[in-house]
Amino acid sequence: MRHAGLIAVLFALLLHAARAAEPVTLVALGTSLTSGYGLMPEETFTAQLTQALRAKGHDAKLIVAGVSGDTSAGGLARLDWVLTPETRGVIIELGSNDALRGLAPEETERNLDRILAELKKRKIPALLTGMKAPRNLGRDYAAAFDPIYPRLAKKYDTVFYPFFLDGVAANLALNQEDGIHPNAAGVKLIVERMLPSVEQLLARVRAE
Repeated sequence: MRHAGLIAVLFALLLHAARAAEPVTLVALGTSLTSGYGLMPEETFTAQLTQALRAKGHDAKLIVAGVSGDTSAGGLARLDWVLTPETRGVIIELGSNDALRGLAPEETERNLDRILAELKKRKIPALLTGMKAPRNLGRDYAAAFDPIYPRLAKKYDTVFYPFFLDGVAANLALNQEDGIHPNAAGVKLIVERMLPSVEQLLARVRAE
């Protein structure tokens, strides 16, 4: 019996060591902001974030699960098939299209809540990135939409980055001609500002 217990412990240690030697697989679940609309492959959010992490000594593999025009409901619907057995953490960038379409904020919150609940159930750490409602939708809509993200981050104790487009939104020099999607320079700034939060996510992944 003692031999069997020792073998089990050694096997677990070897499995842990093998897993630790592999790149950490993170899924980036989001919209066109994640998929890199209008950008060259090397300019996209996931590509630039991968390079930034490697420069800091992190061996991470980012799976692009961004779909242009996707809503929080779409992200929820895709969740099961984007979470492969290798998934160790998830970056969530959803809700921008909900706001652009003027969807009910409570619907967005309900979808994001279900995503975070499923990740918690599977013990997969998450980084929730916030979004802000376009101000042309009025104060009442913004007052209902904007607090969704900090409220859910607190509820699920996720790593939280308050605004995905921080420093980039409404800056013509950092956006493409549509004024909505960041250009390569805009993505670079997003990655620089978000990097500490992604490193917090990696720390939680390793703790798991």
